[in-house]
Amino acid sequence: MKLNNEGYLMITDFEGFSAIPYFCSAGVPTIGFGNTYYPDGKRVTMNDKAITIKYAFEIFKHIADRFALSVNRQLKKQVTQNQFNSLTSFAYNLGTGNFISSTLLKKVNINPNDPSIKTEFLKWDKAGGKVVKGLTIRRNKEQENYFS
Repeated sequence: MKLNNEGYLMITDFEGFSAIPYFCSAGVPTIGFGNTYYPDGKRVTMNDKAITIKYAFEIFKHIADRFALSVNRQLKKQVTQNQFNSLTSFAYNLGTGNFISSTLLKKVNINPNDPSIKTEFLKWDKAGGKVVKGLTIRRNKEQENYFS
């Protein structure tokens, strides 16, 4: 599976846009639509120059597609497009390592329609050990989209 336009828009809406580098809630230098690195693998630094929204979307799409490919490789059960978009958004935000080791993925691979998956999304609303309101909102929207 691949992200569709709704999936791209869901993630960019969550991430928001910044033309200049900033520290995300986890304290990592970030630019564009939540990107912590560029397509060539170079990490974002606070000294990077401003980018255009067009270039930010190019970066985002390239990296989001990598996350989608990784999510796709981990799925052992067929999921709907909305489920795939939500799982890719989750992985994009938390990283593939966290996604791969999550109970969320384990449950999806047993039964993608298990209602307890909702709770698994909601467990991931912290940065630096503290609940972040924006992450709580994101996880709620991801799980709502997953079950729609």
